[in-house]
Amino acid sequence: MIRRRIPWENLDYWLLALVAGLVIFGVAMIRSAIAGNQTLAELPSRQLLYASVGFVLMAVVALVDYHYWLTLSKYFYIITVVTLIALNIVGTALFGSARWFTLGPIKVQPSEFAKLVLILSQASFLAKRQEQLNQWRWVLASAAQTLFLTVWVLLQPDLSTSITLLVIWFVMLWVAGLPWKYVATFVGIGILAAVVGFPFLEPYQKARILNFLFPQEEARHGAIYNVQQALISIGSGGWLGQGYGLGPQVQYRFLKVRHTDFIFSVIAHEFGFVGATLTILLLILVIWRCVRIAQQAYDTAGALIATGVAAMLSFHMVVNIAMNLNLIPVTGLPLPFITYGGSSLMATLLAIGLVESVALHREPLRFQ
Repeated sequence: MIRRRIPWENLDYWLLALVAGLVIFGVAMIRSAIAGNQTLAELPSRQLLYASVGFVLMAVVALVDYHYWLTLSKYFYIITVVTLIALNIVGTALFGSARWFTLGPIKVQPSEFAKLVLILSQASFLAKRQEQLNQWRWVLASAAQTLFLTVWVLLQPDLSTSITLLVIWFVMLWVAGLPWKYVATFVGIGILAAVVGFPFLEPYQKARILNFLFPQEEARHGAIYNVQQALISIGSGGWLGQGYGLGPQVQYRFLKVRHTDFIFSVIAHEFGFVGATLTILLLILVIWRCVRIAQQAYDTAGALIATGVAAMLSFHMVVNIAMNLNLIPVTGLPLPFITYGGSSLMATLLAIGLVESVALHREPLRFQ
């Protein structure tokens, strides 16, 4: 009997340990962030359930050769586009955006999984045409494939996720060998699109940008209130923080959306500069392990998958922390592995599963 040997020695155990540690830490921080609010009491256990399911799915994805997932990428792409179109018709609207399907007590956000579909579809497309990226037609074909997926996310509207999709695509395209003259062209197009597209944004999106650029100090309970409280929370954390579950900004609920957008402020408030820095370092280590796996990948497609995941995690981390520090306008991007959210957590764990698949299958298949 011929059996295919799984090279367990190739599995990145450090990556698994880092991710598991961050997820457990995230559940603990969500528990502190709900601050005794009975309407949110189920969130920590729910996040733990999402994590458990996510780790099982991550293991399944990792054990299957990533080339198999690449062959399915075109079907995943079609299903995702159809799902996003349907979402714009019948999706659940929260905070002015239709981003969720409601399945009983569970809300599913398809745009989170669209990031994985983009990574797979672009890894397959670019790996086959790596030597042809000096021809505009292939670059534009890649752009069209990305934009057709992105536009349905933008129409929800979900600007931050749309930008994330474009960042992932651009990083993968650049790593695949996009000539520098094309890089400069796309950067110019991006700046022009941002300027021209501003008037067409939703009112709340324009308000976030304008309040960031021209804050109104008298808006005590207005648009900049959350950012003000986030800065107070971070600043009052000092070097070592107020202590887990003891921070007044959190426990007296001055800081809003604590378990989602501003959970980094909770970390800084309760564990101080040292705890916040350690959290950032752990996230950077996860990203570095993804980059290392990309460097050791068996082929270009594997390298692009790991690169795309690293780009996604990096962008999420930088944007979320910068938003908490009032360096950029408020967005809804999660802090990887820590922010509450079933769709974002499971999608991120699936992304790690893809990276582990690249690591596990970085050598030709062996039989015994």
